[in-house]
Amino acid sequence: MRLMVITDPVLLAGRDAVGVCRAAAQGGATMIQVRWKDGSPDEVLELTRALVAALPVPVLVNDRADTPLAALRRHLPAGFLLGISVGTAEEAERAAALPADYWSVGPCFATPTKRDAGPPLGPEGFAALARRAPEGVPVIGIGGITAPNASSVMRAGAAGVAVIGAVLGAADPEAAARAVDVAARV
Repeated sequence: MRLMVITDPVLLAGRDAVGVCRAAAQGGATMIQVRWKDGSPDEVLELTRALVAALPVPVLVNDRADTPLAALRRHLPAGFLLGISVGTAEEAERAAALPADYWSVGPCFATPTKRDAGPPLGPEGFAALARRAPEGVPVIGIGGITAPNASSVMRAGAAGVAVIGAVLGAADPEAAARAVDVAARV
């Protein structure tokens, strides 16, 4: 979970999602997450299938379960990962009782890609929420993560970081992913 790259149709700006994500994986992305809130279920499924077929890393899908996490778990095959987003102490309290495989905590920094993300936590705020995760549940930092600030989130206790703009907004997604990956290893 060291480097999750999240897709965004706006930042892809017409570029081929599979090609951009393949470059990100070559640069060190360890997971790809499909985030396409306005995409139809068929469009999301088509993109997900294409990514799974083309990439050597796991592909996750964001925000497409209309069922509560606890009810969903018993219907999924072994190895299927369920994550939950946490941005406040109240959300952390609720999430701690759920069967999530990982937590995404943020926004760590200001982010233009998610308007409703809430105020930036900074590394200290991230650390405070990450400590509330159940033992053994990895926590990744999300929101405004870039190569220059990824190491501060890792030092605050993150198992990894999730990025959107830092890679998808770059002219060279492979080099951008490599820069974040190097920073996340510190």
